Amino acid sequence: MDGKTTKRAADLLSQQIWCWGQDVIRPAGNWLLEVGFDRLAAPADRERCSSVYTLELPAGCRVVLRGFGVFFGDDQLGGVFLKRYEFQPHYTPHARLECPPWSTSELPALCVPSVDQRDDANSLTVKLIDWIASYEANVAEQLGVAYRQSTLDSWESNKRPIVPAAELAETWRSVGTFVAEDAQALATQC
Repeated sequence: MDGKTTKRAADLLSQQIWCWGQDVIRPAGNWLLEVGFDRLAAPADRERCSSVYTLELPAGCRVVLRGFGVFFGDDQLGGVFLKRYEFQPHYTPHARLECPPWSTSELPALCVPSVDQRDDANSLTVKLIDWIASYEANVAEQLGVAYRQSTLDSWESNKRPIVPAAELAETWRSVGTFVAEDAQALATQC
C-alpha cells in the first residue's frame, strides 16, 4: 500500500475505534453488548483502563476491541492486531489472547509475517475488515445512518478527516478489496 492509502486506512481505523467507544456509551444502551460482545471490566489495579470487549464469531474466529487497537483471531490461521493510528497488521500464530489486553504489553508477541505467514496474515486482515464492514452495515440498518453520523459529529471533526456515516461500510469494503488484491504491498508495510 502506498503511504497515502495507508494513511487513509489508519484514519479510518481511528475513526472506527471512536465509533465503537460511542456505541458503548450510547444513551439507549451499550450497543456492543446488544450485538453479543462480552465485556470484561478492568481489575482494581487497572482502574484507569477501559473495558475489554470480545465477540466470538462462527468458525472459530473472534474480535477483541480496545481503545488502542483491534485484534482478530482465527483458530485456523492465527491472529492479527491493528494498532490505532496505524494500518500495519502485526501477526501472531496465536488465535486467542491468553490474558485480557489491558495494554499493548499484554498482547502476544506480534511480528512482521514471514514469507510463509503472509497469506495467513493477509487473510486475517481481510476477514477483520469484512467483519468491520458488516458491523457498520448492521449499525446503519438497526440504528440508522443518523445515529452513526451523530457519533461522528461529536468527534473533533475539524481536526481529522472523516468518512461520512453513509459511506462507512462501503469504504471498509473498498479497503478490504485493496488489501486482498495487494497482499504483497501490505505485508511489506508491517
